[in-house]
Amino acid sequence: MTGITGLGRKNTFVLTIRDADEVAAALRRALAEVSPEERPGLERAAALVESTASATESRLRARWVRSRLAATGFTGDITSVAAVKALRQAEPKLSLLAAVQLQKEAVAHPE
Repeated sequence: MTGITGLGRKNTFVLTIRDADEVAAALRRALAEVSPEERPGLERAAALVESTASATESRLRARWVRSRLAATGFTGDITSVAAVKALRQAEPKLSLLAAVQLQKEAVAHPE
């Protein structure tokens, strides 16, 4: 996921887009036709996709926050005001309220 929509100054909702079900189905189809040499790698990929497909929207948003903070080079405390500032610098259209809500989700779902 490269971005989250709906985070304008007047909006605080977050739309999470997932296509893990489609990816898992494609991997299962590929497993039906795969050579024995490729099977272990595809089985591992299918297991990874299925494990991440069960992630809640809150957990996905927390992961997104961490990725945006990492992209800015932020390495400090995620509970800090500096983290909110870095998140808003990474996403300039993010309202203060939305940034704080996203920060709380990231704190609630440590990696």
